[in-house]
Amino acid sequence: MILPIYIYGQPVLRKESADIGKDYPNLKELLANMFETMEEANGVGLAAPQIGLNIRVVVIDLDVLSEDFPEYKGFKKGFINPHIIEYDETNTESLEEGCLSLPGIQEKVTRPTRIHVQYLDEDLNEHDEWVEGYLARVMQHEFDHLDAKMFIDRISPLRKQLIKSKLKALLQGRYRCSYRTKAARR
Repeated sequence: MILPIYIYGQPVLRKESADIGKDYPNLKELLANMFETMEEANGVGLAAPQIGLNIRVVVIDLDVLSEDFPEYKGFKKGFINPHIIEYDETNTESLEEGCLSLPGIQEKVTRPTRIHVQYLDEDLNEHDEWVEGYLARVMQHEFDHLDAKMFIDRISPLRKQLIKSKLKALLQGRYRCSYRTKAARR
């Protein structure tokens, strides 16, 4: 089922998400709905707060990038209760990011290229691993949502000032996108 994506200004996007128990009801169905919603919106990642749930669940599908990044061929995973344990600040990279909850806004964000993460996969198996490259960036972006942060919180005050009118338009429900949304006001 395709769910509406919550847009900037929705309170759920600014609340910290809670871990869920292994007996969380209909988890497989939730993950399937999140993948379907993300694909419909042409995204590569989606966090539960973006569909109105303050729980630590994220889906990432990098298979769509496999033509340019063959290492991501077939990469489509759900992450339950993910946490970033450590950032390796040795190398950082500044790349443009966008967000399904911020349609029409893209900004350069500097992030570490390597992170240490812990999470459960869709089968509730535990993982504790170092991740690097583009996947590390996508994880940081999506896991930020679980901690009530958005990529615009990681840009300079000057850049944020320059996009202020775009953010105001989102708050007022003045935007266009090709997927179902739930605006802050309508």
